[in-house]
Amino acid sequence: MSKLNFTIYDLVEKGYELGASDIMLKANQVPYMKQYSSMNPLPGEWAKLTGDDVMELLKPVMLDKQVRKFDETNEMDLAFVVEGKCRVRTNIYRQRTHAAAVLRIIPLRIRQLEELGMPASLSEVTKHRQGLVLVTGPTGSGKTTTLAALLDIINRERNVHIVTIEDPLEIEHPDHQSYVSQREVGIDTDDFIPALRAVVREAPDVILIGEMRDITTMHTALTAGETGHLVFSTVHTSSAYETLDRIINMFPPHEKGFLCQRLANSLRAIIAQKLVPRADGQGRVVVPEILICTPTVSKAIEDGHFGDLYHLMNEGGYWGMQTMNQGLVRYVKAGIVDEPTAIQYAGIVSELKQMLRR
Repeated sequence: MSKLNFTIYDLVEKGYELGASDIMLKANQVPYMKQYSSMNPLPGEWAKLTGDDVMELLKPVMLDKQVRKFDETNEMDLAFVVEGKCRVRTNIYRQRTHAAAVLRIIPLRIRQLEELGMPASLSEVTKHRQGLVLVTGPTGSGKTTTLAALLDIINRERNVHIVTIEDPLEIEHPDHQSYVSQREVGIDTDDFIPALRAVVREAPDVILIGEMRDITTMHTALTAGETGHLVFSTVHTSSAYETLDRIINMFPPHEKGFLCQRLANSLRAIIAQKLVPRADGQGRVVVPEILICTPTVSKAIEDGHFGDLYHLMNEGGYWGMQTMNQGLVRYVKAGIVDEPTAIQYAGIVSELKQMLRR
């Protein structure tokens, strides 16, 4: 019989109530939470865990094959739902030979762009019939939440077939105007690559690829975007320039020219975002860098002149574009973010300091 008098659901519900982004579990420590980028013990009467306790907490949300996979590989990604409250993206791993886990709390309610602090004009990217839209940023920067808001607009306003391929599935999209098929790697498909090969045979209009992780994924996303599908995906990069540079450098050098042409034709927007602490200490705000592929931007990409993109974003407010620094300055002037914090998250520090002085 278990000596624990709480379950994994008790821990998640407590974190959810406190607005925590993550719950952390490991041996020889009480459960911790990440709240507004700070690590603290999860408030409550929780026992210090052993490695066996961690597995005992997790097994009720794991399939038998997931338990076996973790035993074999020491790594496991999965997701589960706390009814009516949140979905929990979970990574299980080993540290110092014992099981440990990080549980990302994702509220079930899909937030709108305006709630996230995103420009309402960003909804224009959901009206494209084909092409590629990338949401980028470091881990924990809110990419999943932004993608969910964009897909929700399509789901409510367009009569299309949306197919998502995720590892694991994070946010559930019930059918509204659209018909939604959500495939989770490890449960609905054995692996990412066969799911990508099959997706174009599933009559999709809109495709969400959880992450552009390698050449195969990037090639598939580009091809789908060129052949009548609107494709959304993520990349772990911090700016529009870095995103394009990452994509180009993943392919052989002799393909660079052709790849620039493909990107110029299929890319519709890059949204590179960061979560920045609020001045009042009550959470974080999302600050996006937005590149919209106007004809001028597409020409710069086709020519491989990625260095021109920053200037085009700076001058592209009419089209809904902005740099990270422009977004930070707006929040500083509104008193939402303080200057020292803004400088820590600046795109170009020297430029931001000049902008703040003006």
